[in-house]
Amino acid sequence: MNNKEKACVLVENAHNSLEKIFKEIDEIAEYNQKKVLDAFCKNKIGEEHFYTVTGYGHDDIGRDALDRTYADVFNTEAAIVRPHFVSGSHTIACALFGVLRYNDRLVSVAGEPYDTMQQIIGSRPNTDDFETSLMGHGIKYNEVPLKNGLDVDYENIEKYLLPDTKMVLIQRSRGYSLRKPLTIDDIRRIIKIVKAKNPQICCFVDNCYGEFTEKLEPTDVGADLIAGSLIKNPGGGIVEAGGYIAGKKKFVDMAARRLTAPGIGAEGGAMHNQTRVILQGFFMAPSVTSYALKGSILAAKVFEDMGFNTFPSSNTKRTDLIQTIKFNNEKEQQAFCTMIQKNSPVESYLTPIPDTVPGYDCNLLMAGGSFIEGSTIELSADGPVREPWAIYLQGGLSYFHVKIALKAVVEALLEQRELIFAK
Repeated sequence: MNNKEKACVLVENAHNSLEKIFKEIDEIAEYNQKKVLDAFCKNKIGEEHFYTVTGYGHDDIGRDALDRTYADVFNTEAAIVRPHFVSGSHTIACALFGVLRYNDRLVSVAGEPYDTMQQIIGSRPNTDDFETSLMGHGIKYNEVPLKNGLDVDYENIEKYLLPDTKMVLIQRSRGYSLRKPLTIDDIRRIIKIVKAKNPQICCFVDNCYGEFTEKLEPTDVGADLIAGSLIKNPGGGIVEAGGYIAGKKKFVDMAARRLTAPGIGAEGGAMHNQTRVILQGFFMAPSVTSYALKGSILAAKVFEDMGFNTFPSSNTKRTDLIQTIKFNNEKEQQAFCTMIQKNSPVESYLTPIPDTVPGYDCNLLMAGGSFIEGSTIELSADGPVREPWAIYLQGGLSYFHVKIALKAVVEALLEQRELIFAK
């Protein structure tokens, strides 16, 4: 067999071995689809909600219906869903700056947050943004170190909850680290510990990459506030920009006033004709998320079979979309990203090269030709060009697209191995 045939056999065998796991994902997707459909029906979504208003955006019934639909799906008192959030990080920043005040304390309970969050918080030293960060505004901060760099240290969380702690940050996914993502059961356990210490502490979950991967969401198990990006799971791959915040009304209102201004909050903001697309993307989200989830698990299985380390493994319960694959060197990283790019529907003719990205302190390698810039519900791969030479794969509007791309990646890596052995 040539390398193309070997790659095809490897991927098809992995696919066939995952039938039971894929059936469970389909069951979760159907459950979540029913939940979303029920929310649409309850809020009587109609064509009148697709029209838009201009200027200040007053009396926009579509925008109000959109917020109610999100709140019902996430089982919360309120939600704000807007294209005005420029990214997931911006959405999270609005929640943090909205709720926290001078001399309040924020505690990250799952170790060090990812790079862009460190800039928002101000915990990364020697950055020009410190004065505009949370710590630059007088917010105190500390974090509960992970056990062995992988696990939440549940036994020691309570020690870090000081009398001035106003909020705990629970990061569901893991950024550029190898720690385990947090399942809904993990989040439930953390919240139980925090609320036993002080029921007034706001439990805030960065829900990016996690929506619709399980039957329950963090707000179903006691989270006071969650936030996420519309160009990830809940946008269904068609929403052009934006984010959402959902939770207790008092906290959502505080975050809304940070996005706009005191006195305006969620009551203003023209939607720029995006309401229909955001609603449609939300309706599609459970299915699209399931395709991406299957693609991540397939990738884990394929690369396990090739002898690479994968995090999580193919048989681990999933709570987010991100699949980490640990390579041996930069050349393997490059080969992986090159073939993902060559098998993208947009800009397949480009070759990814390491470069600087705002918010990160090393060069990143990024691949993925997406219809929407930065959309990580579309198939993409990226990672810092440094040891342990990990690539983070996510997304896939179509499971079959992921499968095709993986065959090309495997073929390229097999050829690279042959060249090494030939030398």
